[in-house]
Amino acid sequence: MSVSAPNASAAASPAAAGLPKPHLSFWQVLNMNVGFFGIQFSFGLQQSNMSPIYQYLGADEASLPLLWLAGPVTGLVVQPIIGAMSDRTDSRWGRRTPYFLIGALLCSLGLLLMPFSPALWFAASLLWILDAANNVTMEPYRAYVSDRLPPQQHSIGFLSQSAFTGLAQTLAYLAPSLLVWLGMNKDAVNGNNIPHITIAAFLIGAVFSISTVWWSVRTTPELPLSADERARIRALPRGVAATLGEIWQALREMPATMRRLWWMKLFQWYGMLCYWIYIVPALASSMFGTRDAASVGFRDAGLLNGQIGGFYNAVACVAAFAMVPFTRRLGAQRVHAFCLVAAGIGMWAIPAIRDKALLFVPMLGVGLAWASIMGNPYVLLAGSIPPERAGVYMGIFNMFIVLPMILQMLTLPLYYQSLLGGQPENVIRLAGTLLIAAAVAVLFVPGRAAGATHSNT
Repeated sequence: MSVSAPNASAAASPAAAGLPKPHLSFWQVLNMNVGFFGIQFSFGLQQSNMSPIYQYLGADEASLPLLWLAGPVTGLVVQPIIGAMSDRTDSRWGRRTPYFLIGALLCSLGLLLMPFSPALWFAASLLWILDAANNVTMEPYRAYVSDRLPPQQHSIGFLSQSAFTGLAQTLAYLAPSLLVWLGMNKDAVNGNNIPHITIAAFLIGAVFSISTVWWSVRTTPELPLSADERARIRALPRGVAATLGEIWQALREMPATMRRLWWMKLFQWYGMLCYWIYIVPALASSMFGTRDAASVGFRDAGLLNGQIGGFYNAVACVAAFAMVPFTRRLGAQRVHAFCLVAAGIGMWAIPAIRDKALLFVPMLGVGLAWASIMGNPYVLLAGSIPPERAGVYMGIFNMFIVLPMILQMLTLPLYYQSLLGGQPENVIRLAGTLLIAAAVAVLFVPGRAAGATHSNT
């Protein structure tokens, strides 16, 4: 794409003229990140509902990780490519915007279809399409924040995304319970054993996906590119080979901070996926004494997971803003390590709890960790990468998320019975151990000194 931007000359903004990027107000930062609400509502629906949907359709516990492969594999392939493509895009709609809108539209269609899956193979296949659509939107959106905000606002920009993640996933997790409170029958199911409240929640998500991204694009358009930047983009080679070559070159020239972040991400995301996949079976076993996916107790475990998941995401929403001054003062590494340890301890406690009310206590730690996971690693990253490669490096950084997930999905079924005793509660304990290991790893990541001014160099 190489069409001139509409209604703006190269000097229409300070950034386009080579001057510092304009400082945005708090409300402007929120507006630009509203679209992240829709993206993360979709992810929240997947995290809280895909394992139950698979089991409603006949999947067994040991095969659940393999059925979740869609997200990591599509992220591994799609996000670096889309990131590199968006770095090279100069269209009348902007550099990143075309990807937001296309991805959000496809995501809405996937959410509309998912709860009507007639068979296990259909749901698993549709998850590939849904995750690919989310990934088309995700990394250009990360790069958009880096593009649009001056360096000193990176922390508020990325932690605002974290706050919207918490809010969106709070509502996504709570949606089935809220629908029950509004009068829907929690035990009403369709012909494939999928509850009506799950179907309604996905339909709501389809509306949020496209409408929130449209709002951000409408209220906070991208900054026009300068004449020099537009000329640089147009001079770049085109085609698949050039895009793959750019990804390979970026990998070879990866900054030291980004390389060190890999080890933290390895433990962090292996552990988080263990939690998301097995929390409903673990609660069904420990709280309701059942492993039968067709039982009332299993459906009650799904609702309970929605409630505690909604709570930890609400904690994340508040904590994301609250930790901004701590991140600036203490450094993102220390804050992130503290939050991960709190979550690790909480996950170890979950299988021993029999009182529903007490389950909300460890969720405080999980919420702190989730707020930090969605913000602080990107604060560390944004200051270490060249701005002209923000898209491709954000895409590569996502590989640090999906590779541990793929590793988890391929390896956990191999030792689920032998090392974990076939008990979903032990998977939750494993998740806690891995988050504590991630906390140790992040302390070895180089970065800005606490309180230092953000920089893109």
